[in-house]
Amino acid sequence: MNRDEKKETVDGLKAELSKAEAVFVVNFQKIPVAEDLELRKQVRQAGGRYRVIKNTLARLSAQGTPSEQILKELAGPTALALTEANPVALAKALSGYAKANPNFTFRAGLVEGRAISISEIAALATMPGREELLAKVLYLLASPARGIATTLQAVTRNMASVLDQAVKEGKFSQ
Repeated sequence: MNRDEKKETVDGLKAELSKAEAVFVVNFQKIPVAEDLELRKQVRQAGGRYRVIKNTLARLSAQGTPSEQILKELAGPTALALTEANPVALAKALSGYAKANPNFTFRAGLVEGRAISISEIAALATMPGREELLAKVLYLLASPARGIATTLQAVTRNMASVLDQAVKEGKFSQ
């Protein structure tokens, strides 16, 4: 890479890091190309981007961004997985891949400007997704209304049953 290409790479990555909701630093050493392509596909499906980057360029790109705290002391082969949308989906995709490939490991993570540990990344990957959480909230909000509707329906059904029984017994005859 010449100087201009490096500057362009640093500027592009800096823009991505400043907009990123979540950044995961991973070790991809000893992963075959075919498996790396599968990982990239999974990351794209989760709404993220995956980049292999030189440590020096990553440090330069992170200056002045929230990612600076996790990218300042990099060593060895480094890749970044980032997303602007859904950190849970990206963490799930990466964790699923890491289970199948023991050479793929997490080094650090950053979610909403806060550095998180590897155990917190694992916890993030086990969280339900946004859609599932919204479905649970809607279920909880609808539950009291459903209970009231069921109760009112039971009262009217019971009232109709009592009136029907009274008519059959001739209680309303003149």
